[in-house]
Amino acid sequence: MVYHFLYPLAKYFFPFNLARYIIFRGGCAFITSFLVVMVMWKFTLRRLKRLKIVEKIDMYGNVHLESLHQNKRGTPTMGGVLIIFSVVFSALIWSRLDNGFVWLSVMVMTALGALGLVDDLLKVKKGKGLSRKQKLFFQILIGAVLGALIVASKNLSTTWDFPFFKKVIIDLGIFYIFWAVLIIVATSNAVNFTDGLDGLAIGTLIINFLIFAVLSYITGHLKFSSYLFIPYIPGAGELSVLCLALVGAGLGFLWFNAYPAEVFMGDVGALSLGGVVGALALFTKKEFLLLVCGGLFVIEAMSVILQILSVKLRGKKLFRAAPLHHHFQLLGWKEPKIIVRFWIVAFLCAVVSFLTLKLR
Repeated sequence: MVYHFLYPLAKYFFPFNLARYIIFRGGCAFITSFLVVMVMWKFTLRRLKRLKIVEKIDMYGNVHLESLHQNKRGTPTMGGVLIIFSVVFSALIWSRLDNGFVWLSVMVMTALGALGLVDDLLKVKKGKGLSRKQKLFFQILIGAVLGALIVASKNLSTTWDFPFFKKVIIDLGIFYIFWAVLIIVATSNAVNFTDGLDGLAIGTLIINFLIFAVLSYITGHLKFSSYLFIPYIPGAGELSVLCLALVGAGLGFLWFNAYPAEVFMGDVGALSLGGVVGALALFTKKEFLLLVCGGLFVIEAMSVILQILSVKLRGKKLFRAAPLHHHFQLLGWKEPKIIVRFWIVAFLCAVVSFLTLKLR
């Protein structure tokens, strides 16, 4: 919005020329979303408490884990609503409103946020949220709609881009719809699995959003993308503004979500933020690189899958509990130590993902 109002006025007042630069608007989006979270925090917390939207500890019958998390009972949840609001507000102000990538990303985030909102409200009011099949159905539907829009658009690519290879590009055509479904379902669920300890998920997401802020800028810059032999996607650079808005909102939320948490993001936050990571990967053609930069999410999701397979095939648990962070809790690790060490793993994955950009 600022771009459309101020940039045309640059011929009358030169400083307005700053509105054309993605880095400047991205920095402003970061500050705006952070301040919105900080300013709206007390109001949001009061509303959540007044509506009795608080956490009810359910560790699927694991008595030991429930005892470790008893002190979290009654903590306000659904704080992800504030993250979504601040990001959308900031993106509308600082992004170019004629950019389809931004609108589609916001669409995915809000749609999955609405799904998580319904799930959280049912958990609070009725003690049981949506079934796994119900959540999976709507996740697939959102992914399918996104994939169909990409396939139908003449300006959006339906290709795969592989790390380490300069010229290996495969066009999926209409089958890209299934690929989009897989990415959206996988990322939204992976983040949801990781959201089990205070600040673990949001801290890891902040790292990933920073990565995609850089990747989006490079992908949307003709010279940088040509130099690194990655696909040039016109308009993708504008996603950097959205990514930095997500980083700002994430840091603001982490201020209150850090151990011991004053609020939890809930499924409304985990599903929406996980989904938007998947959308960013799809738009920048970095789906395979997401396996590296989002390595911690992959590890957490795989621990759940392996645990289920082990129980069904061997009749034994592979881990003491899944997702993996609960396994370390049962080994006796303190929660803050698990969180920080997992953040370190996420940071290492981020560094490795950047190294792949030049190794082609």
